Amino acid sequence: MMSDSQAKGSGRPTARGQGTQARPYTRRVTRARPLADLIGASLDKACRQRGFAASDLVADWPDIVGERYAGRVQPTRLDWPRERGDRDETDVQARPATLTVQTDGATALMLTHDMPQVIERINGFFGWAAIGRIRILQRPLTPPRRKAPPRLRALTNAEEAELSDVLRPVEGTALGAALEKLGRAVLAKSR
Repeated sequence: MMSDSQAKGSGRPTARGQGTQARPYTRRVTRARPLADLIGASLDKACRQRGFAASDLVADWPDIVGERYAGRVQPTRLDWPRERGDRDETDVQARPATLTVQTDGATALMLTHDMPQVIERINGFFGWAAIGRIRILQRPLTPPRRKAPPRLRALTNAEEAELSDVLRPVEGTALGAALEKLGRAVLAKSR
């Protein structure tokens, strides 16, 4: 039979959770990840509560419906029909869902006229007939708030001279003007 002191000598923790070798603290190295990867799971959860299987339809909405409806119509809910319990699950075909959108009155009239084309574009995005009809709620849209860019500090004389020396070869061109604007922003933020 092995005693506690013999078990401790093996370098493995005993049943009491005590070991002889202390593990050094190791820092976990992480890389920078895109913000979409970090919030994707929480955004998908919020979308699932509204009937969307994933956030793809909401995120790609402007590309799906085009310029005409991108900023004027917002998808709010996707209602899937309930399946009857008496069918065999392997025999069930998915029935199309009802997409609820929100828009103002004038756009609702245009959308009603273009509804078959919009449904076709949405189903083309999914790759199958996922949407059977669109239900329109006439409500005013709240545009997303955009922050004004922060005010940049004025450049010093030395920074102005350095920037003009660097941009001398492209001075007086459209490229030179764009690079000067970029250079001013970078210098004003970095120092």
